[in-house]
Amino acid sequence: MRRIPAVSTSNIFGPNAWLIDEQFQQYSKDPNSVDKEWRDYFEANGAPKSKAPAKEAAKKPSKPAAKKTEGTTTARKQEARETNVEKSVAKAQEKSAKAKQSVKKSESPLDRIADYKGGEERQLKGMFKAIAKNMEESLEIPTATTVRDMPVKLMWENRSMINDHLKRTRGGKISFTHIIGYAMVKAVQLHPDMNVRYEEKDGKPYVIQPEHINLGLAIDLPQKDGSRALVVAAIKECETKSFSEFVEAYEDIVTRSRKNKLTMDDFSGVTINLTNPGGIGTRHSIARLTKGAGSIIGVGSMDYPAEFAGASADRLADLGVGRLVTLTSTYDHRVIQGAESGEFLRTIGQLLVDGAFWDDLFSSMGVPYEPFRWAQDVPNSGVDKNTRVMQLIESYRSRGHLLADTNPLGWIQPGLPNPDHRDLDIATHGLTIWDLDRTFNVGGFGGKEQMTLREVLSRLRAAYTLKVGSEYTHILDRDERGWLQDRLEAGMPKPTNAEQKYILQKVNAAEAFENFLQTKYVGQKRFSLEGAETLIPLLDSIIDTAAGQDLDEVVIGMPHRGRLNVLFNIVGKPLADIFGEFDGNYKGGQLGGSGDVKYHLGSEGHHLQMFGDGEIKVTLAANPSHLEAVDPVMEGIARAKQDILDKGPEGHTVVPVMLHGDASFTGLGIVQETINLSQLRGYTNGGTVHIVVNNQVGFTTTPDSGRSTHYATDLAKGFDCPVFHVNGDDPEAVVWVGQMAAEYRRQFGKDVFIDLMVYRLRGHNEADDPSMTQPELYSVIDEHKAVREHYTNDLIGRGDLSAEDAEAAARDFHDQMESVFAEHKEAGKARPKEQTGITSSQELTRGLDTSITAEELAELGAAYGNPPEDFEYHKRVGKVAKEREKSSREGGIDWGWGELIAFGSLAGEGKVVRLAGEDSRRGTFTQRHAVTFDPRNGNEYNPMHAIATSKGNGGKFMVYNSALTEFAGMGFEYGYTVGNPDALVAWEAQFGDFANGAQTIIDEYISSGEAKWGQLSSLVLLLPHGYEGQGPDHSSARIERYLQLCAEGSMTVAQPSTPANHFHLLRRQALGEMKRPLVVFTPKSMLRNKAATSAVEDFTEVKRFQSVINDPNFVDVNGKKVGDTDKVKTIMLVSGKLYWDLEKKREADGRDDIAIVRVEMLHPIPFNRLREAFEAYPNATQVRFVQDEPANQGPWPFYNEHLRTLIPDMPELVRVSRRAQSSTATGNAKVHQIEQKNLLEEAFDI
Repeated sequence: MRRIPAVSTSNIFGPNAWLIDEQFQQYSKDPNSVDKEWRDYFEANGAPKSKAPAKEAAKKPSKPAAKKTEGTTTARKQEARETNVEKSVAKAQEKSAKAKQSVKKSESPLDRIADYKGGEERQLKGMFKAIAKNMEESLEIPTATTVRDMPVKLMWENRSMINDHLKRTRGGKISFTHIIGYAMVKAVQLHPDMNVRYEEKDGKPYVIQPEHINLGLAIDLPQKDGSRALVVAAIKECETKSFSEFVEAYEDIVTRSRKNKLTMDDFSGVTINLTNPGGIGTRHSIARLTKGAGSIIGVGSMDYPAEFAGASADRLADLGVGRLVTLTSTYDHRVIQGAESGEFLRTIGQLLVDGAFWDDLFSSMGVPYEPFRWAQDVPNSGVDKNTRVMQLIESYRSRGHLLADTNPLGWIQPGLPNPDHRDLDIATHGLTIWDLDRTFNVGGFGGKEQMTLREVLSRLRAAYTLKVGSEYTHILDRDERGWLQDRLEAGMPKPTNAEQKYILQKVNAAEAFENFLQTKYVGQKRFSLEGAETLIPLLDSIIDTAAGQDLDEVVIGMPHRGRLNVLFNIVGKPLADIFGEFDGNYKGGQLGGSGDVKYHLGSEGHHLQMFGDGEIKVTLAANPSHLEAVDPVMEGIARAKQDILDKGPEGHTVVPVMLHGDASFTGLGIVQETINLSQLRGYTNGGTVHIVVNNQVGFTTTPDSGRSTHYATDLAKGFDCPVFHVNGDDPEAVVWVGQMAAEYRRQFGKDVFIDLMVYRLRGHNEADDPSMTQPELYSVIDEHKAVREHYTNDLIGRGDLSAEDAEAAARDFHDQMESVFAEHKEAGKARPKEQTGITSSQELTRGLDTSITAEELAELGAAYGNPPEDFEYHKRVGKVAKEREKSSREGGIDWGWGELIAFGSLAGEGKVVRLAGEDSRRGTFTQRHAVTFDPRNGNEYNPMHAIATSKGNGGKFMVYNSALTEFAGMGFEYGYTVGNPDALVAWEAQFGDFANGAQTIIDEYISSGEAKWGQLSSLVLLLPHGYEGQGPDHSSARIERYLQLCAEGSMTVAQPSTPANHFHLLRRQALGEMKRPLVVFTPKSMLRNKAATSAVEDFTEVKRFQSVINDPNFVDVNGKKVGDTDKVKTIMLVSGKLYWDLEKKREADGRDDIAIVRVEMLHPIPFNRLREAFEAYPNATQVRFVQDEPANQGPWPFYNEHLRTLIPDMPELVRVSRRAQSSTATGNAKVHQIEQKNLLEEAFDI
């Protein structure tokens, strides 16, 4: 016998021969009564050609196109998505409880017996004649049959798991025949000799090896007369199909057969047959082979062995008895041998319990979970199985998130830590599939004391491994864990149809907005939200929940990606304004300044609850490109708004919502700094809802190069906060998580984190091509359907929405945008105007009296001198308090006290005054004592705040020690000034140079926020500065940096030399109309300089801050000459504590030819006051600018550049300073003393 390859041809119809005969009989009577395909076939095989009428000939071929994925898997109306745990376990409970239910009386077969009627005979015709003929011919084929029993326990459980997943997601189900058929195909690939047939050619026997594996399915086909006939249709080229493709092809055949749409090609080319007599309960059937077939595989019924027919479900579970299926392989013994057939069946049996086979099926069907594994039953020895089940429950609670289906791409980043999760496998706990229907003690889990393992697993999977992965068991508080556990294990409620349409509307709006901009503004950067559109329904759900809680406001801080979408769809920024910004036309506060790119801008709006009566204000803070810099700013804005509302310590009716990118969240330290503030009394907002928009790539950097943790959100667990990882392709799950996060925040006043797993459709910006650096990831993304399409298809597939409604919703939104765009283009003829700067955008503060009365000053002193009766000062602080009371009447007020007088007087007048910073309550240099402590019990007393509250006018003096942070600390205080523009807010550094840790805030907000966004801030920075030999890191606050950032009067930079002038400066900042930042370089050694104190009159009779203080030896405070100014040949221009060193030396040297003029305000340069000072000395020929700092630092570079331009006729300007150097100061105290001596000598060397 020779073996030859063969291509499947259409002349092999096997058991379908009767159908060919029936079609031919019909064709003979009327050729046009059969499809063109049949006519062509019959004519090709010798039948006379038909003469079709012209109108018939004009018709298109009648072969129908096969519709994809119709049939039992998708065509029938699929069940609605149901993730409520109670319902998701109902099926499992039903199975487990079956044996315990009362058995209804079953119908007896005898009830169906009718009178027997015989004595007839009828001729076999048509199909039945063909069947009889085939059976006669089959007797010529020498067949043999191999039989094998196979356990189906594993197949039963895994099929159930796959179908549960399909039910919850896209709908449909798979059958046992799908699985066995696919296993059969794989077995044929391993045993190709089973896919052969016998033929004789020229009297010689051949074994034919077909080109492909074409699996024949026996299908019950309805006839026109109501009778039913059996046909065999082929699934072609099975070896090339994945399991999901195999199922799709299988269902396509079944569906078309039911619609009588099978074609001639479907009936031809079968190479191996599958029949399923088990469908009617037959356990074992030996099929007949028809000519042209090599083998046929029969699948019997699946049932328990007959000897256990009377056993209860509990007994079967206890004994570990499982169902069996009997497979028969009937084969042509001429070309297939018994051993091959036996090995073939054994292979099928092995595949049905093989882990890799099930992994392949689960992967192909998109089931993100581990399948059950085959295992032998384990006896209940050692640790009791009840205990093992409890351990399994705890494992799912703590680590179930590792199995959750949270990644919409199914992408696993190579190189990223991937935790082992074997403790979620029942085998790890000494449990097997044989325990599934056994009952165990579960200690109240799910509200029950006992459950079957099947119910336990069903509930655990529904709670912890669907589209949301929850991390909460690390939380220390039991009540919090219990609250979260109860909600998670109750499961996600199914949204109403109205809610589903609302969610779809939000997804539609998000996608349509991006698509619209992509087509209208091609190539323009907008940092689109594409791939993460569910951020819009997520934010909406958080805000909507807050509105339902009767809260006051939601404040959002976010980066640039998706910002335009959020501005429009969440905040409600007018679409026309966004279109205008694309065209370069800006509105509002940006008009005068530099403006900023459209994806940095903030806005305000209002949210009305969709399914309730609540409403809430929504604010989006402006932000720079520096990622995460907005975090503390937004928190400060929210805290200021909370303090204005003042609803008590549990009020917290302003909800901060902070958006992060996955790369920036893990990579930037400001995130940790800001989160760390969340529970501190000076900073808490009652919890922030954090959303990490996790698009799985940072610009071109993948997570394996960007973080050392498994999750992007792992930092959050260190702050005792819950984390929800949610699949961004499931809008319903996303909305549920948003609601739960808002409820948790309100219940416990803590931060909560949502890891929104999404992807980035395009590159970092719209012009970027990400496939250059992430080719594999973007090949997956390119094939991935948009979330709107996913969700719409799911709703339609589950019967929750009609296709017409879905299309109408998308079209309506697009039409609205098109209409606004047309109006904008019609009206938008204006072009951007030249920017004129912010110099004149605010009115200067003029004529403001910043003094207080002597009585007010004495009252403030008395607050220190007379503490509450139950309060006792520390003995060292008590001396300070008595001295303050005395000096408030007699003078000699030092810096620390003068500053507090400013704060206390403002608070007493009804101002909110907030001072926060590093060690600010006592003061770095033990100079302030704003808050004092009773050494007996630690009770606090804030004298200035006590005075303010006694007035009852809303004034407060709040002083807080911050965490050890500059970036977040300064950013928070800046935000506070934005949230409460009327408050006086000061941030203090421990040493002035420490502020460089907050350089981003200084550059991006303080110095330029008004110019970029029209955002006003009156923040005060208190930066200790001065050269006292403490080394490079504690000497200079870097005056030169702040001056370099100054222009257009953007901020005030000052270095006062007296407590009283500092007092007037602070009060001017608080009471003046202009809202711009103030940077004050405060003293260190001067704090205790007896010469540098102020008299009472300096606070009560001097009416304003003096930007320039002329030499009091020559000119008094009112500008009256008190000395011989004509003698002065040299004017020293100096700032800060160096004045006192120079004055001390001048007095010692008896020099009356030198006048020392103090520049108290460095910017804006007070050139008018300086001109007046210079003009007071008509014989002066030189102005010596004397500074402690090196020549390349301090105020000199700025003044050297600008002063002569502002005062062209001033005397010669020269510098006296340390040499230029890269460091700020010497680290050697002895060298410092030498340098300081030389500096003073050089200054007076005239």
